[in-house]
Amino acid sequence: MKHLRGMSAACMLAIPLLLSGCSLFGSESAAVDPPPSEVEAQMLRISGEGGLDTGVFGPVSADEGALAAGEEEAGAAAAAGERTTVFLEDQHGLLAPVSLALPQGDSMVMVKDSLTALVSKGAYASVLPDGFQGVLPAGTEVKSVSVGQDKLAVVEFNAAFNDYEPANERKILEALTWTLTGQEDIQGVQLWVDGKKLTEMPLQGTPLDRPLSRTMGINLAKSNALKMNSSAVTVYFSAASPDGIHQYYVPVTRFVPAGGDRVEAALNELIAGPQSENGLEMVMTQGTVLDAVEAGQNGVVTVSLTDDMFEGSTTIPEEMLESVVLTVAQNTDDALVQIRLNGKSTVTGTNDVDYGQPVSAPEYVNELPL
Repeated sequence: MKHLRGMSAACMLAIPLLLSGCSLFGSESAAVDPPPSEVEAQMLRISGEGGLDTGVFGPVSADEGALAAGEEEAGAAAAAGERTTVFLEDQHGLLAPVSLALPQGDSMVMVKDSLTALVSKGAYASVLPDGFQGVLPAGTEVKSVSVGQDKLAVVEFNAAFNDYEPANERKILEALTWTLTGQEDIQGVQLWVDGKKLTEMPLQGTPLDRPLSRTMGINLAKSNALKMNSSAVTVYFSAASPDGIHQYYVPVTRFVPAGGDRVEAALNELIAGPQSENGLEMVMTQGTVLDAVEAGQNGVVTVSLTDDMFEGSTTIPEEMLESVVLTVAQNTDDALVQIRLNGKSTVTGTNDVDYGQPVSAPEYVNELPL
């Protein structure tokens, strides 16, 4: 096992090899294409289903406050050292969550700052980790953000928001939606530009007649096209920073047959590994088998795996175990997860965490150094 980890470390330190897919278990590299138009329409239709009001709500100016009555007061200062998670484009063109320590302020100031961090060459460009950048056009300004009791975030940008490359249209929507809905009080997103509600995106015409939510998916690959009677699951693979030293996690949405167990389907996609997602690494071996997924009465999901490669090992790669936790949490209501590997109830990761005990997904994913 030590020899295996040593090989992995050497692989990650070899920068030229990163581009050819060097990883613990291997990886695949190919371009990520935007989903076909029928996938686009279906995902956005699903995105609007969830009880969010689809009416038109005007933006609220910064001096009018931010959260509607009944929500947490906007003047409550963020706790010292509090971070926020934003979805940035990595060196492979994929969106990944990155936890940033932005200037402290009230809750809505931090929400607004998290959107400002998405602006290319924007005010926070210098505090982003190497290899990551915002996807909003340079010059974009967040004029206002308001959140109502229906948990709908209404965001108004200036006209520079429209100056994006057509190929980036869906990526912009994903980055905005996943960044905002990572906040506890936000479930949907509505976009405005200079006082006018967007009913569709200006360049490719992506419909915005319903609030956007995470059901729209993220990092969809064209090769994983939507089929009849399909449902979407999101899994977390691993990737390496440009210097090859740090690992981070990337969510990828896949389509699976409808009607089956959602968590089992997601974990089987995780075991199958990356398809065409550039730069992603397999977190399981080809010999990993999913034996069972059980939801206990206490809300803890138990995932039982078998993998002969780790028979007799005292420590298991953190990337493998953490990807399981993130994937289960994403496809449940943030359930606690405990892992059984080769029948053992003690499963210690290389990060010294015992995943045999109930573990929650980290509050802040990918706390990468600058």
